[in-house]
Amino acid sequence: MTAPTIAERLDDPDTARAEGRRKMDWAEAHMPILAALREDFEAEQPLAGERIAMAMHVEAKTAVLVELLAVGGAEVAITGCNPLSSQDDVSAALHAVDGVTSYAAHGVDTDEYYDAIEAVVGVDPTITVDDGADMVTHIHDEHPNLIPQLKGGCEETTTGVHRLRSMADDGALEYPMFAVNDTPMKTLFDNVHGTGESALTNIAMTTNLSIAGKTVVVGGYGYCGRGVAKKAAGMNADVIVTEVDPRRALEAHMEGHAVMPMHEAASEGDVFVTTTGNRDVITREDFEEMGDGVLLANAGHFDVEINLEELAEMADSTREVREGVEEYELPDGRRLNVLAEGRLVNLAGPLSMGHPVEVMDQSFGVQAVCVRELAANPDAYDAGVHEVPDRLDREVAEVKLDAEGIAIDDLSDDQREYLDSWDHGT
Repeated sequence: MTAPTIAERLDDPDTARAEGRRKMDWAEAHMPILAALREDFEAEQPLAGERIAMAMHVEAKTAVLVELLAVGGAEVAITGCNPLSSQDDVSAALHAVDGVTSYAAHGVDTDEYYDAIEAVVGVDPTITVDDGADMVTHIHDEHPNLIPQLKGGCEETTTGVHRLRSMADDGALEYPMFAVNDTPMKTLFDNVHGTGESALTNIAMTTNLSIAGKTVVVGGYGYCGRGVAKKAAGMNADVIVTEVDPRRALEAHMEGHAVMPMHEAASEGDVFVTTTGNRDVITREDFEEMGDGVLLANAGHFDVEINLEELAEMADSTREVREGVEEYELPDGRRLNVLAEGRLVNLAGPLSMGHPVEVMDQSFGVQAVCVRELAANPDAYDAGVHEVPDRLDREVAEVKLDAEGIAIDDLSDDQREYLDSWDHGT
């Protein structure tokens, strides 16, 4: 069956659409990069004739990006990339935009989730934009006939890039993908500041509990983990980092955090935040060591980092003690609290709004110029994972600096010659 659009799902789509538009307008007013690009896209129509299939977290910032692509001439179909992160009102507002069809809905089950991806693929895409790579893998598995017409795609997040690199290593990735997650304008800001701020903000809002004075255990010290650790320390928490990479562990140590295995950290922590993109970061042996009342949250893409199956097997009972907080009571009376069903705490919780608007303006600016690049130069990239061209990343940075009124120096001719030459010695 064809999945219903969001307008077909809602009892009162008009009211939802108005509220979603209000959220989009607020976000757009604080996204100067996308505003500048919108002027160019509207005037130049770089995406005329393109059909874009998207699987993203459908909330206000994403919607501003989608509208930009449509204004640039594309036909866009979109659905969610997480069953709990889509906002129905924003999805309804997007569906009302000329050139956009939205199938994204909050709280869908697994079958509905993939039915919606199937519906989006029905746009007969020439470009894909993904967050987590479910769209890309679905096309390879179910619609390989579409691959020859695909000019390329963009992947937003760490987990998705890992999946795509694995596909490429196995020779299974058959069209070009930009690793948007790995470019500096994404990693240095979205992953560090976006994840750090939004994860802790949403933990605090969901629980109404303080971060200050607590011990926060951060699973993983990649860019996202660094951000959570940095922001937690700034909120006057003690921070413990767990890692499997010796260099990242040393980095965490040199930046002032305690470093130890998760099994040891389990008895020390009050709040646990996983950020690895891997499964089984917190397991039965860790639950057995945790104190009464701990908070368990995940800031990685999929809900596999906290092993909830093992926790459910251990528990005598479960109950929702607060919206977005599930309490697991163990036989000895200890209560362990899981936020947002173990899904992305900054997007899947009841109060979650995702990363700050200004941060996503930068990430989605990179997405927009990468889509423009694929439309303009479809023969420039072979099948596989590609780094975002540095000129595109710098373009977005320059637009941001201009919007902030920040000027920087230029290299002189002598400085350029010096940097480009090998024969200037002592």
